[in-house]
Amino acid sequence: MSDETGPPRDNRDASTAGWSSGFQRFRQTPAIVVRTSLERFVQEVSTSQLRAWDESIPKLQSEAGEVVDGDPRAIAYTAILEYQLPLEARRTDVIFLVAGAVVVLELKGKASPEQADLDQAAAYARDLRAYHRECQNCPVHAVLVPMRANNAPELLDGVWMTGPRHLDALVRDLATSASGPSPNAEQFLAPDAYRPLPTLVQAARELFHSGDVREVWRARAATEPAVERISEIAHEAAASKTRRLVLITGVPGSGKTLVGMRAVHARSLDDLAIPRAGGTPTVPALFLSGNGPLVQVLQHVLKGAGGGGRTFVRHIKDYLDRYVPRPNRVPDEHLLVFDEAQRAFTSDKVREIHKKWPEGIVRSEPQHFVDLCERMPEWSVLVGLIGTGQEIYVGEEGGLIQWCEALSSTFALFGGLVTG
Repeated sequence: MSDETGPPRDNRDASTAGWSSGFQRFRQTPAIVVRTSLERFVQEVSTSQLRAWDESIPKLQSEAGEVVDGDPRAIAYTAILEYQLPLEARRTDVIFLVAGAVVVLELKGKASPEQADLDQAAAYARDLRAYHRECQNCPVHAVLVPMRANNAPELLDGVWMTGPRHLDALVRDLATSASGPSPNAEQFLAPDAYRPLPTLVQAARELFHSGDVREVWRARAATEPAVERISEIAHEAAASKTRRLVLITGVPGSGKTLVGMRAVHARSLDDLAIPRAGGTPTVPALFLSGNGPLVQVLQHVLKGAGGGGRTFVRHIKDYLDRYVPRPNRVPDEHLLVFDEAQRAFTSDKVREIHKKWPEGIVRSEPQHFVDLCERMPEWSVLVGLIGTGQEIYVGEEGGLIQWCEALSSTFALFGGLVTG
C-alpha cells in the first residue's frame, strides 16, 4: 500500500482496519478525519471511546512524524489503527509496520498500568505471531503505552512500556534492531492473511489427540460411531462435490460436544481441502458455539502454547460477522460444527444481535450457515449438535423447523442423520 492510499472506506469486503496509511500521510491528516474513519469502521462507538481517540490520535501523529524526521526509512512505514482480529471481537489499538518488524501498541488512558494491561499487549503480539501470515518470519513487538505517563521505555515481562513522548525513540530502536524491509501493508491487511499457521495447527491437534485433556476425552468410546460416520460423510461429500447436513441428537452429557470436537480436529480433512485465493486453508473445520462460557472453557482447556485454543473453537457471532456482511469472502473451512443447533436464532434475533449489518441481508442462523456452506469450494458438511430436553429462550423458538426451511431455500443436499 502506498503512502497515498488510506483506509478502504468504500469496500467493506476488503476492510480489516479503521485506518491505514503511511506515516507521512498519517501525520498530515487532520485528527478528526482519522477519528471519523475509525467511527465509520467500528460503528456504535461509546463516548469513552471517542474521548480516547481524541486524546491518543494527535499524540500518535506527532510521534509518527518524529520517526519520519529522524529516520529516512520511515517514509515506507505504515500506521494501522483498529485492526480487527478475524473471528474475534477484539481489535488492536495500533499496529506500526516498520523496517523488518511489526510493532503492536496497546494504549491505556492512565499513568500507571496494571498487570492485566501488560498481559493484553502480550496477547495481541502472541496472536499475530501465531495466526498472521506476514508475522511468521518477522519479529512482533508488544508495546504498552499509558497515555498519561512520561516514563522512558522499559521491558517488562516481554512487553515494552513507554510514555507516549518516548514512543518515537522506541520505534526507531526496534526498527534499527531488525533487518529487512517494512512488511507490505496491502498483504498485511489482506482478509486471508490472518489464519492459524501450520505449526500451531499441528500443536493444537497433538494436544487434543494426546488424551491429556481428560475432561474432553472422558466419553471417547461412546462417540466413536458418530465420529466415524461424520468422517465417511465428509469423504463422500468431497468425492461427489456435494453439500451435506448431519444432525446429531442426544441428551445433555451424552458426548455431543466431544463428537464435534473430534470431527473438527480430524487430520484426514487436510487432504480434502480445496485451495482458495489465499492458498489451501490450514484449518478446514471449526467448532462453533453461541454459548460464550463454553467457548471460553474449551479454548482455555485446549490453549496449550501460543494461543492454540482458538484454532478450532470459535463463537458463532464472530464467525457470522466475518462472512455474512461480505458476500465475496469465501470461508476457509469445509466442515462446520454448529453447537446446540436446536437453539439457532430466528431472523428477528439475528437482526437484534448483528446491528451493524447492512439492511436486507438478515436471515435466520440456519439460513446463513447453509448459505456460507454454499460458498465453500466444491464441497461442505454442516454438523448440527441437537440437545434434547433443554430450555429454549427468546429468539430460539424456531427450533429444527428453521433448518428445514433453510434447506428448502437452497440447493444444499441432506446427507444423513446420526443419533448419539
